Amino acid sequence: MADRFTMQDPRHQFPAPPFPQQPQSPPGLVSEMRPAPDHGEKSYAGFGRLLGRKALITGGDSGIGRAAAIAYAREGADVAINYLPSEQSDAEEVLGYIEKAGTKGVALPGDVSDEKICQALIEDAVKQLSGLDILVINAARQQARKSVAEVSSEDFDRTLKTNLYALHWLAQAAVPHLPPGASIITTASIQAYEPSAHLLDYATTKAGIVAYTKALSTQLIEKGIRVNAVAPGPFWTVLQPSGGQFPEKVETFGQDSAFGRPGQPVELAPVYVLLASQEGSYITGEVFGVTGGKGIA
Repeated sequence: MADRFTMQDPRHQFPAPPFPQQPQSPPGLVSEMRPAPDHGEKSYAGFGRLLGRKALITGGDSGIGRAAAIAYAREGADVAINYLPSEQSDAEEVLGYIEKAGTKGVALPGDVSDEKICQALIEDAVKQLSGLDILVINAARQQARKSVAEVSSEDFDRTLKTNLYALHWLAQAAVPHLPPGASIITTASIQAYEPSAHLLDYATTKAGIVAYTKALSTQLIEKGIRVNAVAPGPFWTVLQPSGGQFPEKVETFGQDSAFGRPGQPVELAPVYVLLASQEGSYITGEVFGVTGGKGIA
């Protein structure tokens, strides 16, 4: 495969379905995915855009968070990653990539659906990184259910706490530590605009993330802090085979995009870098759609 800077047809740049069914128990492991996702392990090259910055990324062991962590480190940032304890093996791989980039990597396991853990994550990140400039709120829960009758109160509660409550708890704890020029980046989804019938609770949280991000950006620009969201479309992450899609849907995942394939996490990394860097100095309150041609409205 050509490197990412060589001009090529984007429709054929990465794997396209059909993919094998590969069900995993949530939250799943990257190491068990086929084909393996590209998080930039070999393909992302940095240019020093984040030299000296200090970042915390939730869900940094896999998927979008993993791609952002690798990119941030190669752009010169020290990076703390949060993940669930069961994802330790994936997290260790990411920490290895951070250290190979020559920056500091910090492991912060913990379940963000717990308010006290969110507060501790911020305090630990600030302490171990000697400050905090970038907060990427990315960890998410997505479990497909066939009907509203199957979305239990426990489902709804866990999804909202992981995806939406954690956003509030983390932002609330982080703001007192963020200097002017800092950046908060949230992960929304095309589901906020085109919700799928089988993702009732997930889509609800993603719409909430868009609204919260826009409101928070208005508050924090008075402190010189920018707040933006990224809204991905279909991306090949471990979220999908670990219950985020029905097994038969994994086989054709991303097929209905304009590219005929899902996006790879590395294709989102430059957007997260832009929003974190000084190159994005006039961007706040925005939602960046990266949807494979589907757009956001």
